[in-house]
Amino acid sequence: MHLLTLNPCATDAPSVVTIGNFDGLHGGHQQLLESVKQQADNIGAASAVVLFELQPLEFLRPEQAPPRLMSLGEKLHGLRQLGVHRVGLVRFDSRFAKFSPEQFVQEVLLDKLRCVGVWIGDDFRFGYQRAGDFQILTQIGKVHGFSVAQAPSFLLNGRRLSSTWLREALAQADMEQAMQVLGRPYSIRGRVVHGQKLGRTIGFPTLNIVFRQKPAVLGVFAVRIHGLDGRVLTGVANIGQRPTLDGQQHRLEVHVFDWQGDVYGARVTIELCHRLRHEKKFDGLEALKAQIRQDVNEAKAWYATQL
Repeated sequence: MHLLTLNPCATDAPSVVTIGNFDGLHGGHQQLLESVKQQADNIGAASAVVLFELQPLEFLRPEQAPPRLMSLGEKLHGLRQLGVHRVGLVRFDSRFAKFSPEQFVQEVLLDKLRCVGVWIGDDFRFGYQRAGDFQILTQIGKVHGFSVAQAPSFLLNGRRLSSTWLREALAQADMEQAMQVLGRPYSIRGRVVHGQKLGRTIGFPTLNIVFRQKPAVLGVFAVRIHGLDGRVLTGVANIGQRPTLDGQQHRLEVHVFDWQGDVYGARVTIELCHRLRHEKKFDGLEALKAQIRQDVNEAKAWYATQL
């Protein structure tokens, strides 16, 4: 396990820990992390999160694994912003998958994080074949002298806040619902990379971000761009595989309105505001260019309604 420090803390401080995927860092995750941070503050400990890479289902049953809501880098950035001190990053592989609950506690929680308290969600299981649960963790905690607390389900309008709910909202391009589940607008953060430079040849230069995994949302969106020139800019973005160009890799391409610059290597945050249409294949570049021009006009018209 790699131990990462996100925010300053005493190197010899013990940890209050929570464990999970934390995909999306939605409102339920945020409330759980607040409980962890509060206990850590009360006893002079560091707040810590144990994350897995790959996520367990991605390793055990990859064909059933849902699209990620955020990359590992986005997750670490979000945890840092939320004030978490430490992350224990576990490599989920064939060796780790066979850890017993007791081995998990000893090697991860005690040896690496020196935990004095653990918070878990209401559906938490751990160890080989998901043998560990709240009761087993509590028993182990009594032996080793750390407390165990189980957070309740966090509800919004009577429904449990969850990554599944967030994926449903994104699949329907219901950005208002996604924002309610998250407590913030849904956005994608990444490093700008070199593309094929095709956009500039047809009058619509783009910023490009490449996904390692299939994104949780696809289509053409009106977006807000954070991280350029210290101001919030607007634009239109395509998330997908660019079928007109026979693309194979999922990427985010953003055309920023009324802006020019070279920002290769910079990290930007793209806020998805409103889906304009699904991605589709066009009969050649001229047809694609005409559609992009229409997308730009529709996006600007939508922004005008938000003033």
